[in-house]
Amino acid sequence: MLSSVLSHEDCAKCRFCCSFRRQSLWETPLFGEETAARLAKLYPEAKFKPREGVLTIDIDNCYKTDDPEEEALCPFNRNGCVLTGDDKPFDCSIWPLRVMRVNGHSAICLTPTCPVISAKPLSVMRELAADETGDIILRFAAAHPEIVKEYREGFPVLREEKDR
Repeated sequence: MLSSVLSHEDCAKCRFCCSFRRQSLWETPLFGEETAARLAKLYPEAKFKPREGVLTIDIDNCYKTDDPEEEALCPFNRNGCVLTGDDKPFDCSIWPLRVMRVNGHSAICLTPTCPVISAKPLSVMRELAADETGDIILRFAAAHPEIVKEYREGFPVLREEKDR
């Protein structure tokens, strides 16, 4: 979805989005029950836990130390993500964008930690959010309000959805 600004090669070299510090567990991808059940059969080592009406990966036991900066890898990252199509969470498909609740509305925000995107002008990402890509993201969020996360300080708002 974001191939115009983020290449597969850049993502394959980095994979920052596929690991989580304890303080960023709120960003772990969300899965529907059917998808999580199917994936649990295919990947028994992958664990899930409930979060706000949906499921997310459970990596709490993957940390080896008490260091808050330690990162735990997503169980579906094996030299790249093994999830494709409908199994790939929407959160992952739109990374480094996030749908967040701003002023009571869904908004497309930019995760400030993606090393590739942070090197690009913010205007490039604003243009992307303003075009058809942004329309698709906001339509999906309207149909699946459980994926909308609460706003976090430091995430630039690229586009805010107003009442239709």
